[in-house]
Amino acid sequence: MFARLKEDIRCVMERDPAARNAFEVLTCYPGLHAILFHRLNHWLWQHRLRWLARFLGMIARWLTGIEIHPGARIGRRFFIDHGMGVVIGETAEIGDDCTIYHGVTLGGTSWEKGKRHPTLEDNVVVGAGAKILGPIRIGAGSRIGSNAVVVKDVPPGVTMVGVPARQAVPRSDKQRQREAVAERIGFQAYGATKDMADPIVNAINALLDHIHLTDKRLEEMCRAIRQLGGQVSEGEHKGLDPCNFTGLNGNGSSGSTESAQDEQPNQR
Repeated sequence: MFARLKEDIRCVMERDPAARNAFEVLTCYPGLHAILFHRLNHWLWQHRLRWLARFLGMIARWLTGIEIHPGARIGRRFFIDHGMGVVIGETAEIGDDCTIYHGVTLGGTSWEKGKRHPTLEDNVVVGAGAKILGPIRIGAGSRIGSNAVVVKDVPPGVTMVGVPARQAVPRSDKQRQREAVAERIGFQAYGATKDMADPIVNAINALLDHIHLTDKRLEEMCRAIRQLGGQVSEGEHKGLDPCNFTGLNGNGSSGSTESAQDEQPNQR
């Protein structure tokens, strides 16, 4: 029992940078309180003491703002961050190491008895306000964006956003190629996105696009020359060497011995 409690506290401290110590987590985190209540209520539910389980569940909702049906099945190291407005239905199943935020609903779409709530596999993260509805399965390692409405199965390891939820568009081949070239020349724009109007990032992206366009046109020209009977040498392009910024002083000039040697003939 206490080992499981320590595991829950450790889980909160690993996932929430605001958690300062175990005592604070134990006394000030309603998500943890709701999970502890649920374990008792689920035990009562399984032992056919269902009215008492529902009654204690109602008290837990009053105290924490989180409603978890006693019949829901929850794995280990489950973390509810903030928690207010979370609703987890009777037949919901949650795997290990899952995280959900406030306003999340794991709800049903049918009034028929039986399995009618979603199943979350291991390591799923559900953003604030998201709704996952129906007896669907969310694959391991998936991410559900804030305020998304999910009504279909989600494959493992993907990110779902929007209403209705759709898989986030992966990076295009052009974006991957840009990143590869930028990394080779020593440029990485951390935190820069396509919606960020950074003039330097835009200029470098424009140069990279121009290089790719020029290569494409040259290939078309070589193909046309061959069709006309001409010959074009098949030379290999050399890769770009990484930029070396070592040895630069504050003025941007090199302080190496090579620069000093280049200046000696001018002094003579």
